Amino acid sequence: MPIFMPTAAARCATEITPEMLRALGAEAVLLDVDNTLTTHNAPQPWPGVVEWTHKLQEAGFSVIIVSNNTRRRVQAFAAGFGLPFCSRALKPLPVGYVRAARLAGVPCRRCVVVGDQIFTDIVGANLVGMSSVLLTPLQEETGWSFKVRRRLEKPFRKKLSDQERGK
Repeated sequence: MPIFMPTAAARCATEITPEMLRALGAEAVLLDVDNTLTTHNAPQPWPGVVEWTHKLQEAGFSVIIVSNNTRRRVQAFAAGFGLPFCSRALKPLPVGYVRAARLAGVPCRRCVVVGDQIFTDIVGANLVGMSSVLLTPLQEETGWSFKVRRRLEKPFRKKLSDQERGK
């Protein structure tokens, strides 16, 4: 699989079902924060995602939050879910992903990364042999670096969309 392509895609996290995760060979789900579980830098989760993570746990999955954000931000956010977390993950570098897999007690190949950014979440997952689900961002970011990254993502998102439509 090309390094910039996810294993699967969904509009939002809550569309991801336990059946989909099992089909991907998952035992653990690694979740990004901003624009995946909440809008960028928001302190509260997007409606329904806390309950969704609990349903995943009830279905037997380990669920861990993995973010490049500071410990302070991620710890406070993860507390609202009652989930373990890895902050300052240095995505797309392997270190945070490997740390999260160890925390979950499963090999990397049994983890699925869920996130909204190709150049962090998806590339990092592919570097360590994890499956991934690319989400549509919950909100458009305003910073120039995000605008550049989103523009660079467009051809990959289009290719994924074309594949889903069978083109």
